[in-house]
Amino acid sequence: MSETPPDDRDLATPSAARLFARMDERPITIWAVSDGRAGIENQALGLAEAVARLTPASIVRKHVRFRENYDRLPTGLKLHPRRFLAADADPIEPPWPDLWIAAGRATMPFSLRMRRWSKGKTFVVQVQDPRWPPQMFDAVVPPRHDRVVGPNVIDITGSPHRVTPEKLDDALVRFRDLVDPLPHPRVAVLIGGKSKAFDISPERASRLAAEIALAVETEKGSVMVTFSRRTPQRARDLLASRLKPLPGIVWDGEGANPYFAFLAAADYVLVTEDSTNMATEAASTGKPVFILKMDGESLKFRRFHEELERRDVARPFGGTLYRWDYPPLRETDWAATDVLARMRARAG
Repeated sequence: MSETPPDDRDLATPSAARLFARMDERPITIWAVSDGRAGIENQALGLAEAVARLTPASIVRKHVRFRENYDRLPTGLKLHPRRFLAADADPIEPPWPDLWIAAGRATMPFSLRMRRWSKGKTFVVQVQDPRWPPQMFDAVVPPRHDRVVGPNVIDITGSPHRVTPEKLDDALVRFRDLVDPLPHPRVAVLIGGKSKAFDISPERASRLAAEIALAVETEKGSVMVTFSRRTPQRARDLLASRLKPLPGIVWDGEGANPYFAFLAAADYVLVTEDSTNMATEAASTGKPVFILKMDGESLKFRRFHEELERRDVARPFGGTLYRWDYPPLRETDWAATDVLARMRARAG
């Protein structure tokens, strides 16, 4: 586990500048590997893009999926994963990358073998808790609330993501006609959905809708609402019917996704408690983040939200909107810095 206190993570230090000045000028090749699901891929791709902001690099996306019967096997029994890839999966073949960044269960059989396949050429990074000994990889980047421990563990608050100030600015320009007319304060409402630990019942959806609407109406503001593919249809319908009459936008999933533009335009962000990704992305904006209660409970997520509260990033939503300031979370950049430092140290 990293010994660096979160609030002391400074990427603009002279030592960091010297590190990257010494890096080999040859662009490195990075594979960002996942099963293709957006929430999983964005973690691998977000870390890859953060590395590429620090040193010349080319990024290749790889999606891996197995044939149905093989996929049912435990990871430890997937002894020949390259032979049993599904027809629509990307090939995992040499030449091997300099840096392998993988996220998700489907990538594990490959991550566990990549150092051997590449004869040590490839630096292997597994995002999330691999549920395997960390020493099986060159580095592991899990959320701190998973409590993974080891000398090669780069633990962070939340999860790696693709949100940057530049991406937010670009999205705001592309969706300017959509968001510019909205009155302030603008409230981004990010609704997740059913998972192992959480759900949104119709009763919960009705309460959330009423609380959000009252807070926005009190402030004479507007809403910008997005739903997850996991949001139950009944909950989606109830929230949409109550929030659509307010000034604002309830995105119906058609056309280009305005998610980044909503984050950029928001004065406040409300996010359901089921998503590490959405909360971390919201916290990267430096704007007040409120956590919306769902049905269900999770010790790991409770630890995550308590960590956000300790860092004064997020607070439970109590029905009112108010401001506070905090430094935007830069955990993805910090993790990328650490990964490059370890690559440099291994290369000598």
